[in-house]
Amino acid sequence: MTPAKRLPLPEFIALIAMHFAMVAFSIDGMLPALPDIAEQLSPTDRNRAQLVLTSFVFGMGVGTLFTGPLSDTFGRKPVIIAGAALFVVGAALAAQAQTLEQLVAARILQGLGVAGPRIVTLAIVRDLYDGRRMAQIMSYAMLIFTLVPAVAPYMGAFIIDAYGWRAVFLSFILFAVIASSWMMIRQQETLPPENRRPFRISKLWAATKECFSYRAFLVSTCAQAFSFGILFGALSSTQQIFDQTFGRGETFPEWFALIALLGGIASIINARLVIALGMRRMIAIGFGGQALISAGVLCLGLTIGLPFALYIGWKTSIFFMAGLVIGNLNAQAMEPVGHIAGLASSVIGAVATVTGVLLAIPVGYLFDGTTVPLSFAIMILSAAGFFLVQWKLK
Repeated sequence: MTPAKRLPLPEFIALIAMHFAMVAFSIDGMLPALPDIAEQLSPTDRNRAQLVLTSFVFGMGVGTLFTGPLSDTFGRKPVIIAGAALFVVGAALAAQAQTLEQLVAARILQGLGVAGPRIVTLAIVRDLYDGRRMAQIMSYAMLIFTLVPAVAPYMGAFIIDAYGWRAVFLSFILFAVIASSWMMIRQQETLPPENRRPFRISKLWAATKECFSYRAFLVSTCAQAFSFGILFGALSSTQQIFDQTFGRGETFPEWFALIALLGGIASIINARLVIALGMRRMIAIGFGGQALISAGVLCLGLTIGLPFALYIGWKTSIFFMAGLVIGNLNAQAMEPVGHIAGLASSVIGAVATVTGVLLAIPVGYLFDGTTVPLSFAIMILSAAGFFLVQWKLK
């Protein structure tokens, strides 16, 4: 089989970004709905509404264990399409949920499905590109990806005002259908049959052990978990902080859009600098800078209180950090495992995502009306990521 023909680079980046964006849209589009969900389905414990976000991410993390190996066996495109179909089923069930438990279960199913588009598209990038070129493509894809958090709360708020929070799930279905149709029509299969691996537990276990035998893979996966813990923790409580801490719940979509757009500048900066400076240095800058900023925010929160303007700056810096570290950590982890790219992308995605969720859930439950618990957690996780990369990747 001849190698897959590459799409024009702008179209390829847009296609990859749209599949990544299914995750962002499914999280950020729900943020304006959390107060209504809490009021209707969990009025006695409003913090439980955060499970609508973390349950989705948890399902995605679990699904990630399987989608990569399945794509190594059956090819990339069939697994992406099947995952999108499961995502659609989960969204349809969520739209009809009558209890928080039913909604959480449907969101887990939705997360299981989205693991296909999220993980297998990363394997497609690795099939076609490697090294710093892969990191550069990931940075540009992340740039487009950041536009979705900017507009998703607007879209969610508009849909909720017009049709109620359940209608948000119908927009998820439409998004998934468009993305998967584009992939099916335009992108050729990138894994030829002769390079596919049988779906055998023994071989999967051997390949998994091989992944973790590489220091770059192990360290990058652990650091990725810290970065996801920071991002998920910040997202889980962001609507409550705007509403309860600063009394700006009505203008939340506008502020969140500003934060996402400003944070997206990091992807442009990374794309321009990663070729010259390298991935490890960019990761260290992202983690180290965030540790220092969060330490300052913590001190203000414990003394005079954090002004709203500085909160906006801090939240922007969290998105900025994500733009500097996440794409580079993925590329760095995948570098030595191109021959098992599907499985490798599954392992790093599953371990980092599930661990990130487990780190984020208690941070969300500790919300006490201030920014102190969140700033303390982000400071610790950022410092851990910085020292891990600096000490273990030299």
